[in-house]
Amino acid sequence: MLLTTQYLEEADQLAGEIAVVDHGRVIAQGTPEELKAKTGGQTLTVRPTDVTDLSTVTAIVAEVTGVTPEVAQSAVTVAVNEPGVLPAVVRRLDAAEIPVAELALRGASLDEVFLSLTGHRAEDSPADTDLERTPA
Repeated sequence: MLLTTQYLEEADQLAGEIAVVDHGRVIAQGTPEELKAKTGGQTLTVRPTDVTDLSTVTAIVAEVTGVTPEVAQSAVTVAVNEPGVLPAVVRRLDAAEIPVAELALRGASLDEVFLSLTGHRAEDSPADTDLERTPA
């Protein structure tokens, strides 16, 4: 069975094999797990209980990971590849006495795989990928 979709969460749940198509070309294919492994790493998210601690959390995460994290919706997010990052961040947050409302380490999503492979999000596809229409 062939399913075409731009809803990558749907593809992740339903497909046994995925072909990633960008601008009409297949740029990668494999099982959802194989494609996620290509992106490598995981994503660490830290949301402090008190939003005034956000800058300190950002500094801690940046120092531990060596990467400038993204800050959005009162959470700090960064891609990580080292298994020791999570415990190191927890130790630093504990030492700074910063309580957290959310602390998560998760694998890559297919949306992140698509972004990594193409340089743009699936929903940001340029208009030139639409079917060409002839005037009436």
